[in-house]
This record gives sequence, structure tokens and C-alpha cells, in this order.
Amino acid sequence: MEWNTAVELFGYLASALIIISITQTSILRLRLLGLVGALAFLAYSLAIGAYPIAVVNVVAAGIHLWYLRRLLRHQDEVFRLLHVLPSSVYLLDFLDFYDDEIHGRFQPEFAFHPRADQVRAFILRDMVPAGLFIGQPEGDGTFRVDLDFVIPQYRDFKIGRYVYSPESGLFGGSTPTCVWARASTPEHAEYLRRMGFSARTDDPGRYEIRLSPT
Repeated sequence: MEWNTAVELFGYLASALIIISITQTSILRLRLLGLVGALAFLAYSLAIGAYPIAVVNVVAAGIHLWYLRRLLRHQDEVFRLLHVLPSSVYLLDFLDFYDDEIHGRFQPEFAFHPRADQVRAFILRDMVPAGLFIGQPEGDGTFRVDLDFVIPQYRDFKIGRYVYSPESGLFGGSTPTCVWARASTPEHAEYLRRMGFSARTDDPGRYEIRLSPT
């Protein structure tokens, strides 16, 4: 392959990365792909001697790096729980608004059936309702997760790590030793694995995580 052809193909690849980055709903993925795209375009512009384009992509890469640093820093953000009643208008509107994503991509089996012992809580990230958790204790001492959903802008796994950490206090005064959920989609299963859940070999689709007592 000639050098000019290889450089041109690399330019197309850099363009594709930029286009893919702006289609991402996750801010973290947007920034990561945007950074890779900017660096690729920087290399391409230097190869063809387009120095003004190179300067623009140096600035773009710097901006992506700055925002990535903010996204990945834990101490800059505050996480809190907001427990809600089953009749909460905002809760019902939230479930309706994100119905396509909840049932289409992550947890198609989810159905909202309020119970007296049910835990219903929004996870606030810097006071923004960024996630919704619904679950309930089982008679065998375990805790079943019915819904663990994060809105697209905050899918960098920070909320999940907070929810399943002792500091959240989500499960009340007595932390269950085992929390479990069912995954019927690959995306949900991957999320559970990232959170430390393990698949049960004797019960397909069931994932469990052991929590340390607080």
C-alpha cells in the first residue's frame, strides 16, 4: 500500500472516531473516543502538513483530557440517596420516560409492583437524580435487585460502585450478606460483572454479590 493511500485511510479512521464519539450517550465514552479521535486527527494533520488542523486537535485533546480528569476524580462529587414513596409522581414519570431503555436494553423483565418492605431510592449525583434503585429483602435473608438503572449521561459505573458500597447505607441498618439480580440482556450482565457480581452456575441468569456487614 502506498504511503499516501495509507495516510488517507488513517484520516478516514480518525473522522469515523470523531463521528462515533458524538453519538455516545455516556459522557465518559464520548470523552474517551473524542480524545482518541483528536489524537488520530493530530497525527493525520501532521502527516499531511496541515498545521492549523494540528493546532485545533491539540486543543481538542487537551479539552477532552481536562474533562476526563474531572469525570474520574471521586472527591469532586457527592452521592446521596433520596427514598421515595411508590405514589411519587416523579418516580412514575421517570419510569415512563425511560421505559424504552429499561425494557428494551437492560431489564425487560422489570415490572413495578410496590411492597411495604420495598426499597425505592433515587441516587443523587451532585443533587442530580442520576439513577434509580428498586429492590426488596427476601425471606431467605438475601436482597433482590429489581431495578438498577442509571441515566445515559452518568454511565461511568461510579453510581453502581456507590450503591454497592457500605457508605451508601442503601440496605438499611442490617446489610444482607448476599444481594442478587437476574440479567436477561448482555449489557445488564456485563454491568453486574463490573460491579463485582458473579454468575450462579446452578441458576442461569442469576448474579450474586457478597457484601461485608457494616
